Amino acid sequence: MIKAPVGQNPRLACHAPGRSSSSVVRCSLQGAAVVGGRADWQSSCAVLSSKVAALGAHSINGHVAPAQPAPSPTQNGGAVLDLVPVSSIIDAGDAKNLPQPLRISDLSPAPMHGSQLRVAYQGVPGAYSEKAAGKAYPGCDAIPCDQFEVAFQAVELWIADRAVLPVENSLGGSIHRNYDLLLRHRLHIVGEVQLPVHHCLMALPGVRKECLTRVMSHPQALAQCEHTLTAMGLNVVREAFDDTAGAAEYVAANGLRDTAAIASSRAAELYGMEVLADGIQDDSGNVTRFVMLAREPIVPRTDRPFKTSIVFAHDREGTSVLFKVLSAFAFRDISLTKIESRPHRHRPIRLVDDANVGTAKHFEYMFYVDFQASLAEPRAQNALAEVQEYTSFLRVLGSYPMDMTPMTAGSSSTISSSDSSSPPSS
Repeated sequence: MIKAPVGQNPRLACHAPGRSSSSVVRCSLQGAAVVGGRADWQSSCAVLSSKVAALGAHSINGHVAPAQPAPSPTQNGGAVLDLVPVSSIIDAGDAKNLPQPLRISDLSPAPMHGSQLRVAYQGVPGAYSEKAAGKAYPGCDAIPCDQFEVAFQAVELWIADRAVLPVENSLGGSIHRNYDLLLRHRLHIVGEVQLPVHHCLMALPGVRKECLTRVMSHPQALAQCEHTLTAMGLNVVREAFDDTAGAAEYVAANGLRDTAAIASSRAAELYGMEVLADGIQDDSGNVTRFVMLAREPIVPRTDRPFKTSIVFAHDREGTSVLFKVLSAFAFRDISLTKIESRPHRHRPIRLVDDANVGTAKHFEYMFYVDFQASLAEPRAQNALAEVQEYTSFLRVLGSYPMDMTPMTAGSSSTISSSDSSSPPSS
């Protein structure tokens, strides 16, 4: 026969940590006199199991929660559970610093309709991209990102539900970086928003324009205000920064009294800057077009104006292929709103042998095209089927509602074309 030791036995201790390791459950056989054989051993195990089952009412999410101390061995000669608080084992400060287990909510899909969307944008609070995100998804939880690619990755890794990124400006032209990222990543365009841009020249309080020697802002903003800065008689050095609001934040944080920033009026309010000149963009019709990106495409419809974005490449010589591709849309009365060419990253140069001239070198290009039609329309489907015959690569970046909001400088809160009218599909 085997005599079970009285008191706590480390070999019989069992731990059941909760999600935050708030307690440790330790169990032992106490008061058991003698286990005579297999039947007695099974009886002791049954008593212990019944005690563990009795704790079911105190469990949280399947984990045993701290309960009242069990009766002492003198009150009950059978098996008992001895609950030891975690504070007696681990200091309270150390317990808070322990890594928490990953929960299903950390990998949850996009919130249901009516919940707050997490929208990534490039820049810091006060950037025009933040304003575009609020216009596209009113009431969203805007997530600032330091780079365009970080915004793409935030959506791909489920940190954000959407991303709002600029692709072109009416004065500065296309933002090529984002066109390259659209091809590199597998996100889908689900909407567009056009935001009027209103630039302000700002500096620290008390600084006069005559004291400025440098102006910082995003390269696009500097280009959009070039003529106005010259007309103001400012002999300043133009210095590029990651984004407009970031330039204002940098000047304010470092106390640069000889440097101004070009940003929005909201950035001036956020970072305590004084506006020296308002509306310094060269053209009052300065508009930036943003696209909304998601992990899954939306279902194209025909009850409202839609736009479709594609990218294609061809490996044949000459311009006849591009002419045939464009003719596929012209024959079906489909209007093109944009065509952009970018060098092919993996095949930048094509060699062409000619017996009379020698070896010629040509750039290989990817072509980005936007056209006004929904993929739900048969004419758009037929056009893409014909385009596929002439190209070596074709990808649909998205088919989405067009932004039909009026182009007024003051209206920036009206919701534009987005998929927020239906539950998020991601």
